[in-house]
Amino acid sequence: MRNYIIKRLGMGVVLLFCVSFLVFSMLYLMPGDPVTLMAGPLVKAENLEGLRIQYGLDRPLLVQYAEWMTNIIFHGDFGISYKYRIAVWSLLKNCIPISLKLTVTTMLISTIVAIPLGLMCAYKKDSFFDRITVNISLVFTAIPSFWLAVLLMLVFAVKLKWLPLSGYESWKNYILPVTTGVIGGLASTIRLTKSEALDVLREKFVTTAYAKGLDNNTVLKRHVLRNSLIVITVNMFMSLPWLISGYIVIEKIFGIPGMGNLMINSIIQQDFNVVQACILIITVLTIICNILSDIVLGILDPRIRISVTGGDK
Repeated sequence: MRNYIIKRLGMGVVLLFCVSFLVFSMLYLMPGDPVTLMAGPLVKAENLEGLRIQYGLDRPLLVQYAEWMTNIIFHGDFGISYKYRIAVWSLLKNCIPISLKLTVTTMLISTIVAIPLGLMCAYKKDSFFDRITVNISLVFTAIPSFWLAVLLMLVFAVKLKWLPLSGYESWKNYILPVTTGVIGGLASTIRLTKSEALDVLREKFVTTAYAKGLDNNTVLKRHVLRNSLIVITVNMFMSLPWLISGYIVIEKIFGIPGMGNLMINSIIQQDFNVVQACILIITVLTIICNILSDIVLGILDPRIRISVTGGDK
């Protein structure tokens, strides 16, 4: 197991450096000049050159990347926001908890709702309940999140006035954004749970459990659900970074000052350091969730880690 974890961690570190370099270099290929944005269009050319030297933007790309990563790893310094003239981390440290609160709440509610529905769809395969649940979830998947967010705002905030339109001051402000995320994420978890449960229901030990006289609830909970949770647990880890990236537009629509809202504003304002930091944090979360899902999968299913390590148990 130790060799399996070491291999996964090593692959994650290599992937992190590769993706971080791509993020750093691609943003410098975008149109616009951060120095011109910071100084204004009327500044003299010689002053622009002085600012480039001051901020180290005149050096080769690899040198800038090496210094950028060194500052992040050893000092937690993501650089200076060209727009606000303050440290990037000062902007991010207040936004990240808000985004994580939204995404973790969405993931937990979506999982709690979707797993029982998927399990019942597998048990009642091809029944009316199965067909209506799967079809409704597919319709929810096809609805764009931004359209659904606007629709919920018009109905519950503008028309009925039950909930606030935007902001993040109280728990009521989170109902519409979380509902938007839950509705969009239900379908994949329901289908995954149903698929895994159907595979388990075909196993011989389930037939043996019924032959022993166990009732349906006991078989579904102790045997079917327990064996289906391996893939479902891995899916929970994998869904977290996708939820964070999916909330980029939702945060903007509902006026929530999370990392997604900050990222969109920084792209519009060409605040390169902030955009780089946001993308890097999403990348790190994705890699960490990948590693954790692989480790959890290896713990729950020894066949996985044996196939990777060649016999290390």
